[in-house]
Amino acid sequence: MSERTLYHDKWVHLRSADVELPDGRHLDHRLIQSSDGAYAAVVVRERVLLLWRHRFITDAWGWELPSGAINPGEGPAAAAAREVEEETGWRPEGPLRRLIHTQPIPGLLTARHYVFRADAATYIGPPADGFESERIAWVPLSKVRRLIDSGEILEGTTLTALLCLLLRSA
Repeated sequence: MSERTLYHDKWVHLRSADVELPDGRHLDHRLIQSSDGAYAAVVVRERVLLLWRHRFITDAWGWELPSGAINPGEGPAAAAAREVEEETGWRPEGPLRRLIHTQPIPGLLTARHYVFRADAATYIGPPADGFESERIAWVPLSKVRRLIDSGEILEGTTLTALLCLLLRSA
């Protein structure tokens, strides 16, 4: 029925929405608008390029795919390639192919996540954004299931993308 801004900055827009339910009742619902995200699964010789990161919000360490926000005017595939290079020092080669598209929290968050796959990469030097991870590693796909089971892969879009890769390779 209506919306009002509760908070807004360059990263996030938090709004309150007056939602009318089918039975006529009203619900005061929150929604978060943020940039769409681009991810890349770079897979070379049955190994995937992952970052070991600490997320202070959840105080948890875990393996994640390179990812980041899609800049205004930038396409999702270009953003995914840029993020791989900035965060890992590896440049994806060839066209990035769409792996999945997901909406991580559609009941609360407007952001969409686009995940692409690259099957080759060239090392160009240390990552420009080296502060984003503790380490960068080529992890064998055969170890991904064990990392999921041990809780070392927790980030939702990374988890979804890696499960998709495993299903497609089975």
